[in-house]
Amino acid sequence: MIRRLLLRSPVVATLGVFVLLYAVSAIRYPAFTRPNVFLNLFSDHAALGIAAVGITLVIISGGIDLSVGAMIGFTSVVLAVLIEQSHVHPMLAVLIVLCIGTALGTGMGWIIRTFALPPFLVTLAGMFFARGMGLVVSLKSLSITDERFTAFGAWEASIGSLRIPSVSLVFLAVVALGAWLGRYTRFGRNVYAIGGSEDSAVLMGLPVGATKIRVYAFSAFCSALAGVIFALKGSSGYAHAGAGLEMDAIAATVVGGTLLSGGVGAVPGTLVGVLIFGVIQTLVLFENLNSWWGRIAIGLLLLMFVLVQRIVTRRAA
Repeated sequence: MIRRLLLRSPVVATLGVFVLLYAVSAIRYPAFTRPNVFLNLFSDHAALGIAAVGITLVIISGGIDLSVGAMIGFTSVVLAVLIEQSHVHPMLAVLIVLCIGTALGTGMGWIIRTFALPPFLVTLAGMFFARGMGLVVSLKSLSITDERFTAFGAWEASIGSLRIPSVSLVFLAVVALGAWLGRYTRFGRNVYAIGGSEDSAVLMGLPVGATKIRVYAFSAFCSALAGVIFALKGSSGYAHAGAGLEMDAIAATVVGGTLLSGGVGAVPGTLVGVLIFGVIQTLVLFENLNSWWGRIAIGLLLLMFVLVQRIVTRRAA
């Protein structure tokens, strides 16, 4: 019981930091109390949040995925080409890029499993491959003018006086899917078991290899979907999109309470981590400061959570 409480403390700390940070921001700037400001945290960081959901399961399994940002750029530019130049129906184009992204993730997972290579190196190669392929498709940003596509990006759900953008709904749906997979499915239990001790998982007869392939396939699916969200928000595709976003996704996951050593973490915690990112960046904007101050604050926060995790894991052991 004590060990379980200790391992959950990073998630509790994450929630506490978010509440405190948002309360301080609301006191300093009353505009933070407006519902649309809070809802903007979801829509403005939907691509980051969706990618972070996939990478959360990867880190829980004891791995890492560095191809996230490059996958976003690659899928967004391929989507733009399919819709604008090949005149493919937007829904079919989205399905195609999601399949391409998932296939690339499956390939990386297969290589990691078959050749027992470090995920860091394999996904690093995947990052270079995806970024390079995106630049082969187009060096320039490509606009998407198809009304069927842009209409969905501009669509909002109305709940009383609140208006929730479509990208926010997609983000929340992916969070719900990731949380369900991690907590209530055999796949999720296998992911936690592998992250806790891969040798023990093998001895228990769990499908370690197949689970690794699936977890990287799911991460790539989330990255490809994040690329679609990027295209929806900007009505364009750009091969350089998502540069460095994999680091933000990893940071949000760690701030959300997921241990880099694997075996511990939860998707809802990652959601709170993404929201903390959003609050910091919004506060920097309200303060009219250089955006790099936001990066400095996030870096210090990440360091704090890594230290907390280190202390917690030692006590739990």
